[in-house]
Amino acid sequence: MKNNRCTWPANDPLMIEYHDTEWGVPVHDDRKLFEFLVLDTFQAGLSWSTILKKRENFRKAFDNFEPERIAQYGAAKVAELMSNAEIIRNKAKVNATVKNALAFQEVQKEFGTFDAYIWQFTGGSPIINKWKNMAEIPAKTAAAVAMSNDLKKRGFSFVGPTICYAFMQAAGMVNDHVVDCFRYAEINSLSR
Repeated sequence: MKNNRCTWPANDPLMIEYHDTEWGVPVHDDRKLFEFLVLDTFQAGLSWSTILKKRENFRKAFDNFEPERIAQYGAAKVAELMSNAEIIRNKAKVNATVKNALAFQEVQKEFGTFDAYIWQFTGGSPIINKWKNMAEIPAKTAAAVAMSNDLKKRGFSFVGPTICYAFMQAAGMVNDHVVDCFRYAEINSLSR
């Protein structure tokens, strides 16, 4: 018996695994939330498939997405990253990652955890949508716009509403699996 799933993974095994195990699962671990923030920053203008293929390389290059370590990166580390052909070499995105690590730590100081801060944009629990097909899923929402505006005020970069909505989907702040996808009910059960 074949599981119905969202159409976006197509036949890509890596995308299928990500869809079937991670996408939409509510995340409350600060390091994991920062990982999605970094990956979504690098996704801007690119496909998620491109980012997933390089995810392990990013993990190695960016010290397992530890914001405390990334916040200390200086010019030499940025130059090293810019010479690393295994990741996306975009200086603006690399610099934004360092800047975002610093801003991330400030949010942690203010709220105790980034988790406590970021989940306020959905009232502390996932938004459960009921999309019948992929065409119904928006690129951004009012919650993503509010998140984007607040992150920018706090010094974050590469956090426009579309990136914020992709982050919300990845971190399980919204369930955007279509209703006939086998993961839809599974994710809803995790959200309770």
